[in-house]
Amino acid sequence: MGIILYMEGQFMTWLTLTMAVLIACAHIFTKSMRFIRTNPRSWVLSAAGGISVAYVFIHIMPELERNQKVLNQGLPKILNYFEYHIYLIAMIGLVLFYSLEWLVKTKAQSDGAFWVHMGSFFFYNLLIGYLLQDRMDDGISNVLLFTVAMTLHFMVNDHSLRSSHKESYDRKGRWILAVAVLCGWALGLVRHVDKSVTASIFAFLAGGILLNVLKEELPKEQNSRISPFLLGVACFSILLLALASLD
Repeated sequence: MGIILYMEGQFMTWLTLTMAVLIACAHIFTKSMRFIRTNPRSWVLSAAGGISVAYVFIHIMPELERNQKVLNQGLPKILNYFEYHIYLIAMIGLVLFYSLEWLVKTKAQSDGAFWVHMGSFFFYNLLIGYLLQDRMDDGISNVLLFTVAMTLHFMVNDHSLRSSHKESYDRKGRWILAVAVLCGWALGLVRHVDKSVTASIFAFLAGGILLNVLKEELPKEQNSRISPFLLGVACFSILLLALASLD
């Protein structure tokens, strides 16, 4: 029995490492994908945006509701008068990432703006890498869906960051963000926290993901490709709903 558990643990470790590498590769190799063009918007980016939107509203939002129960069990009674703690944390995540984005946009050409952007996305990617271990607790299908959604999400983020910072991002930024995912995975491997803390991390990250979905992944009117966007939303929504019905 002990050997079986050990082998299962090793399998899970290697599987989540593989998933972390795949997500990190979105930053490293998107630059070489010639079919991802700026204008008109690539159908890949539009479809990726649709998939991320579906993941946010079909998977993340219901999970926030489930995490509310976990959070209620782990918080001091003095905070019980907050009926929806988890949504407050998600809102804080959205507001914080929006504020950092605003700061970067107002000083877009400065070297400091580049490092602020890299610092915020390093933290963002670190949390995503860390949560890979937590996703595994809910089954392999859960971590696979998370990996697909985050890889496509990172492709869109990567495209946007490259547009903002150009050579600086290609020389330094993409490698920093790829390493952040692997650092998060390693941290999740050696450091396990209480479920209420993990629920809070996921909620905070959900706010950041939601902001980036609205900011980058909904196609802009002047270069939108609505068909692949809608196809991405529809196909991934059907997949998520089908898997949820099997649980």
